[in-house]
Amino acid sequence: MKYVKLIIFSALIFNCNAQENKLLVSKTLVSDLSESPFYSRITRIQDSQTVWKKQYKYIDSINIYRISYLSDGLKINGYLVQPKKKEKYPCIIYNRGGSMAFGTLTDLSAAVFLGKLAKEGYTVVASQYRGNGGSEGQEEFGGNDINDVTILPKVLEEIKGTDTQNIGMYGWSRGGMMTYIALTKSNQIKAAVVGGAISDARKIIEDRPEMETEVLAKLIPDYSNNKEEELRKRSAIEWVDQFKKNVPILILHGNSDWRVKSEQSLRIALEFEKHRIPYRLIMFEDGDHGISQHEKEVMSQTISWFDKFLK
Repeated sequence: MKYVKLIIFSALIFNCNAQENKLLVSKTLVSDLSESPFYSRITRIQDSQTVWKKQYKYIDSINIYRISYLSDGLKINGYLVQPKKKEKYPCIIYNRGGSMAFGTLTDLSAAVFLGKLAKEGYTVVASQYRGNGGSEGQEEFGGNDINDVTILPKVLEEIKGTDTQNIGMYGWSRGGMMTYIALTKSNQIKAAVVGGAISDARKIIEDRPEMETEVLAKLIPDYSNNKEEELRKRSAIEWVDQFKKNVPILILHGNSDWRVKSEQSLRIALEFEKHRIPYRLIMFEDGDHGISQHEKEVMSQTISWFDKFLK
C-alpha cells in the first residue's frame, strides 16, 4: 500500500510540474469576424446573405485563434492560424512590423494575411510582442522582446498538427529586423523571408530622424547612455558573420520604399555574398514599403520559398 501511495504521489508531482512548464497559456477560437473593421471590404451580399468575396473564401478553410503564451515569465498575446483539415503541417513564425500600437495584429489581419499563408498548408503563429496588443512587459524594439519570437518554436511543440522539424520565419520591416536577430539566436529555423527589412538602424535614423526620437529613444532601455551598442544590436549589417550558412533567406524590397530604403537590402545582400550566406534578393520596381503594387507576386515568391525548404 505504501508503494501505491508513493506512485500516486509521484504521478501527481509529475503532472503538476508538466503543467507548470507549459508555455501556451490560452488558445481561443475566433468564430466571428463581423465586428472587425473593414469586414465589409472582404464580404458581399448574395441572395440577402453575407458571403466572402471570391478571394477570401479560403477563410472558411482555416481556424483562427487568439493565443497567450509565456516568455521570460510574461504573458504575451498573439495569433495562431491553421488549416481546418487535420494533418501535420510545417510552421511559419510571422514577425509583425511597426512599434507600439502601429502594426498591431487584429482578428481581421490574422484572417486575411496570416490566413493566406495557412491556406497553403502551414501552421502560422505570430506575436504581438511584449507591451503590445494586451501583452505584459515593455517593448524594446529588438531588445529582450526578441525572446517573444525565439520561444515560439517551443510554443508550437504544445500545439497539435505542427511539424516542428520544419519551421520557417517571415518578417516585414521591423519584423524583418527581428527575423535577422532571431536567425542568429535560434537553431530551429530552416528558412526565412524578410520584406522591407531594417538591416541598419543607424541608416534608419539618418533617413528618418523621427524614428530615433519617437521610437528608439522611447522604447530601448537606457538608450541615451548605450546608443551605439544598442544600434549595433539592431543592425544585422554589422554581424553578418553570425548567420548560419544552411538557412536560406529570401529578401524582398520595393525600390520606392521611403520608410526603409531599398539600399538596406542591397547592402546586406552584398554582405551575405561575401560571407557565403545563402540568399535571394528580389527588388520590385516602384514597390512601396509593403510592396502592395505586387501583392500577388510577393505571396507567390514567399510560398514558393517556404515550400522549397519546409516541405
